[in-house]
Amino acid sequence: MSPRTPGAELPEHPDFLWRNPEPKRSYDVIVVGGGGHGLATAHYLAKNHGITNVAVLEKGWLAGGNMARNTTIIRSNYLWDESAGIYEHALKLWEGLAEELDYPILFSQRGVLNLAHSLQDVRDSVRRVEANRLNGVDAEWLDADGVKEVCPIVNISPDVRYPVLGATYQPRAGIAKHDHVAWGLARSADAAGIDIIQNCEVTGLDVVGGRVVGVQTNLGPIAAGKVALCSAGHTSVLAAMAGIELPVQSHPLQALVSELLEPVHPTVVMSNAVHVYVSQAHKGELVMGAGIDAYNSYTQRGAFHIIEEQMAAALELFPVFARAHVLRTWGGIVDVSPDASPIIGLSPVDNLYLNCGWGTGGFKATPGVGWVYAHTIAHDTPHPLNAPFSLDRFTTGALVDEHGAAAVAH
Repeated sequence: MSPRTPGAELPEHPDFLWRNPEPKRSYDVIVVGGGGHGLATAHYLAKNHGITNVAVLEKGWLAGGNMARNTTIIRSNYLWDESAGIYEHALKLWEGLAEELDYPILFSQRGVLNLAHSLQDVRDSVRRVEANRLNGVDAEWLDADGVKEVCPIVNISPDVRYPVLGATYQPRAGIAKHDHVAWGLARSADAAGIDIIQNCEVTGLDVVGGRVVGVQTNLGPIAAGKVALCSAGHTSVLAAMAGIELPVQSHPLQALVSELLEPVHPTVVMSNAVHVYVSQAHKGELVMGAGIDAYNSYTQRGAFHIIEEQMAAALELFPVFARAHVLRTWGGIVDVSPDASPIIGLSPVDNLYLNCGWGTGGFKATPGVGWVYAHTIAHDTPHPLNAPFSLDRFTTGALVDEHGAAAVAH
């Protein structure tokens, strides 16, 4: 399943899921960023709008950024109507994505528990459950015994620092295999004739008369009718090339996996109070994450104390993990907006589009944002689901404040 060497024009071969062509000098649309969002956007440009003269430019290898550096949690139980709308749309697409792509993405709907550890947590959680139900999102409130029934290894003893008082539960939530998702989307886009160009770094945006007309890259200039930025933590750097200052800050976000274990953890458990989230991957390793590092950085690594704190938090919730060994750690780059919600839509430069500010919620939105971003690019106007996430909300004050639902990193 390895991609071809960049520039090689090889005959079709079942070992290769996509081509690696030389870039053409001009495209109707250039998507900057070959991660999940960029690939999903390309897939839906072709599938929903018949736009195939498209290049996806990736400065490294396909899906080697945040797409390969996350904890693959998928859920839609966000508080506000706007957030629930786009994440629930994404979840419904996830449920049919393997069939749509004809590729196994290993989507496992094992459910997600968001733990409550204080009376205020309980009030906020019950409020979110009711808001979810009003929006057609599956959600329920469980007491501590209900939490234990769903996930028997959670410690619900009252004699701990933050006792578990209950949890919200979304049964349709779960995890997917991130690299399989990327490969399936890339194969689909390539089959439609879209060029996926790896090792192609965008070094400048060509703007003439307030309109973007192309990009500068390490492989030379490429003209474009439209340019869609889709590069997570580096989107603010790219936007600055067109004179746009975005209200986002980039931070490292770390995660880790344990050695392979027998199946012991049947769902996904998240906790704001002790700040950790834990699931068990398909192969058996425990996957753990926590909060972002406080400092701004574009590096794919973070501070050691964050890893220490998230392991200590995991042991509070799961004493059974005390003798598990850490296999490896990694970091991604998350871009955080002032209201913890994304920016998806038009920019002040004509034909230049923005998709950024997802913070730690990007992976779960992958098919949904690809769908609405492709619509925005094709029609030069936002889809109703991403219209509330325009850049101008930071001047109008129409914020979508999801700090509560997004505070624990996933």
